[in-house]
Amino acid sequence: MMDTSKSVWDFFQNEILGMKWLNHLIGSLLKALGLNPDDRLGGSIQFFFFDLIKIMVLLGVLILLISYIQSYFPPERTKKILGRFHGIGANCAAALLGTVTPFCSCSSIPLFIGFTSAKLPLGVTFSFLISSPMVDLGSLVLLMSIFGWRVAVVYVAVGLIVAVLGGTLIEKLHLENEVEEFIRNGHAIDVPQEQLTFRDRMQYAWEQVVSTVKKVAPYVLIGVGIGAFIHNWIPQEFIVKLLGTGNPLGVILATIAGVPMYADIFGTIPIAEALLAKGAQLGVVLSFMMGVTTLSLPSMIMLRKAVKPKLLGIFAAICTVGIILVGYFFNAVQPFII
Repeated sequence: MMDTSKSVWDFFQNEILGMKWLNHLIGSLLKALGLNPDDRLGGSIQFFFFDLIKIMVLLGVLILLISYIQSYFPPERTKKILGRFHGIGANCAAALLGTVTPFCSCSSIPLFIGFTSAKLPLGVTFSFLISSPMVDLGSLVLLMSIFGWRVAVVYVAVGLIVAVLGGTLIEKLHLENEVEEFIRNGHAIDVPQEQLTFRDRMQYAWEQVVSTVKKVAPYVLIGVGIGAFIHNWIPQEFIVKLLGTGNPLGVILATIAGVPMYADIFGTIPIAEALLAKGAQLGVVLSFMMGVTTLSLPSMIMLRKAVKPKLLGIFAAICTVGIILVGYFFNAVQPFII
């Protein structure tokens, strides 16, 4: 029974999520065209098309499913749900709700502003803001397709812990006056939510698929291109020396390197995959992904419009320290979960 279950799971992991059949198919097509997937050029082309198709297919399916779920949690309803919780329970609820909301930090900020205007506790809204770009259902499935279920589950768990602890710390610091006045004095409009039919929800979900794919496609293309270059053109020794076990500062470097970029997890996955294959430590790779999705400069600029510099700096510091600690944690447990 155990062997059967393992075989079924391995098939799901490798062929459904990992789409290894697609990689073999692209390799065969390249050979038929006279290209060798084992050399640099052929390997780069195989990596590019395989990762691009796989990510876009998974992206479409995931957004459709997650957006359908999200249709049950419009902003007003989400505010009401969060308002029922108090203390650390509210932070936990906000972090969990962040997993079924937008896919990048910039699209999470308008919701954060709405929650703050609705007079929800500041720490609760920041738990949501940290969780939403860092941890979502899409990241769970995509990470599972690349790194396996153990890494995916632990990543989501520690991401939620960072969101809960970060929001709790901000709450304890009593920084409500560091929110811009126009938001603190804003009024949330309580709009009654109509009963949506299945067709309405599917239409909404499809619209989200089209909208999100249009927004993230350029970043996925760039990410896959960078990943293909790393995977086939940068010597493994260089990656290992810079980001492997020989460099104790690899996690910090990766976190800082991710900040100037703007992408969501779909754009960072191929880069992370290539870095890991070249010998980078798992914690370094995941710190890079978290830095890109949580601390990107565009999201910091948007957030500055809502909060004052002091609160923005504290938020960035909490996220940075949390990401670095998570990175070193994953480096320590890497032998046990990969």
